[in-house]
Amino acid sequence: MTILTFKSPLAECLNSFIGYKHVLNCKYRTEANVLQMFDRYLCDHGIPDCESIDTAVIEGFLKSRPRRTAGSYNHLLGTMFVFFEWARVQKFIKHNPVRVAPRRETAKRIPYVFDLGDARRLLELARGFPDRSRARNRALLYETVFAILYGLGLRVGEVVRLNVGDVDLSRDTLFIRETKFGKSRIVPFGPKLRQRLRSYIQRVHGETPDPSLPLFSFRKTDRIREGTISITFHDLVPKLGLNIPPGIARPRLHDLRRAFAVRTLLRWYREGIDPNRRLIHLSTFLGTLIPIRLRFI
Repeated sequence: MTILTFKSPLAECLNSFIGYKHVLNCKYRTEANVLQMFDRYLCDHGIPDCESIDTAVIEGFLKSRPRRTAGSYNHLLGTMFVFFEWARVQKFIKHNPVRVAPRRETAKRIPYVFDLGDARRLLELARGFPDRSRARNRALLYETVFAILYGLGLRVGEVVRLNVGDVDLSRDTLFIRETKFGKSRIVPFGPKLRQRLRSYIQRVHGETPDPSLPLFSFRKTDRIREGTISITFHDLVPKLGLNIPPGIARPRLHDLRRAFAVRTLLRWYREGIDPNRRLIHLSTFLGTLIPIRLRFI
């Protein structure tokens, strides 16, 4: 791992922030490089202290690092905003100097959000899969996988890494290991998914399954691959009869996870709950790090 050295008036704050990100097990390599470039910019322009870093300094740095696309520019801007907001909360500085508005990403297509009817049709199509010589219980496996992805919002990589022993039917929980940020977590599920998982395990793994075996596998010891699930999903999409409006992207497997997050937020709105007060709960459940401002999600 490359050791970063900071020399500007923000050096102490930058070192603390990078250390904070590493404690959270974030790779944070690209963002750390951005902050190092900003540190050099401050040194090159003779910025004497933290109080001298204002909006004009931020705008000057952004102009010194031209970005062709809105997405790249917004990532640069978002990295700066999150750092300074953290520094403000930690009282290294009094005010966040990042006041620049993000660029509009006009070419970016909006993800498709699966509703309950879409999900039911997806499970119904999966239920109709015939077995193959090297893929027994194919229909049951895919139906269960898609139900977990939509019902719990897990990443497909988290699903394929599940072992039989990670399913606790007595407590209705899944133990999720090796997540995107290197953190393990326990995810609860409801009675309907409990019945699905119990039926799946009994049929595929028997009454006394080996807890160390992969939960989803066609050959016991070999886990099903993420790419295999993705290909199967995309083969089913044209058969769902979805009404995709102009400007909406063609559905992807990851959209099942997005649908879970959207459903949760909508449910909070309808129940009169302020979503901003619950974002940390949703973040923990999904195993993500929620940015301080939603505009940079």
